[in-house]
Amino acid sequence: MAGRMAISSHERRPGLDRRWTPARFPEDELLEGLLRGGMAGVVSHPMDNVLWKVGLLCDGDPGSQFGLSGADVMTEEQVLALIGSASGFEPDPYVRFGPVRVQPEPILAECRRMGDRLALAVSRGERVLLATGHPTGLIQLYAELGRVLAGFGCEILRPADGVRWEEPGKRQRHHEIRYVEGVAVLTDRASARHTHSPRAMRTMLAEVTPDLVVADHGMAGAAIEAGVDTVSVADVNDPALIVAKAQGRTEVVVVMDDNVRPADYWPCFQAICERLPFDHNA
Repeated sequence: MAGRMAISSHERRPGLDRRWTPARFPEDELLEGLLRGGMAGVVSHPMDNVLWKVGLLCDGDPGSQFGLSGADVMTEEQVLALIGSASGFEPDPYVRFGPVRVQPEPILAECRRMGDRLALAVSRGERVLLATGHPTGLIQLYAELGRVLAGFGCEILRPADGVRWEEPGKRQRHHEIRYVEGVAVLTDRASARHTHSPRAMRTMLAEVTPDLVVADHGMAGAAIEAGVDTVSVADVNDPALIVAKAQGRTEVVVVMDDNVRPADYWPCFQAICERLPFDHNA
């Protein structure tokens, strides 16, 4: 088991954003940070978009399944209720349009549950795979968590690095797995891509079986489907992972807006790190 890592809230490395240095932050500052960053409060997907995406999932749309079998077995009302429960709002069957308001408290609570699982990974010295289908949003959060886990002795895996394939279509598309600060992303060999596809994760899992996956979208769905222990992030309009949690297939799904500015996820990082074996009193 790894020992405790001493860290002082008053000692910062030069040039390092204090929000990304594990420290004790007041609860109200973390909650306010979630609201200011847009992960909570009025999120970017309005109710009509959420209902449309719920309908796609329940109708068996492959792009909405995230690589999960059996994610389309619930009714639309049941799935919406799960989203509301995870986000802290009560769905109104008569409201079809307008803003969706996510409460910040459930986000912090689930981030702390993610921290508990990462603390277990630290105690076991686990091999961890970090991957995102939303590189414009979540990549900094995952990269910083990877840095912390590596500092505690976990191995950050990089399977299938540079593996390429082409997918047919009207325009043949090139795909390649690349790693940015230890986080796997899907690229078109020029740009990092937003993706719901499970294919990249399936390709990585064909090379190695991690002890833990930290991911979202199809990256998380494919890992859950393969039976790999996974902690994940899901947006209110992408409910497949939320359904998987309700089915008992995964234990930790942080429900929040998954595509705000990368630096704004710092309250999530701090809440997760609260559960890691830092000595905050050093």
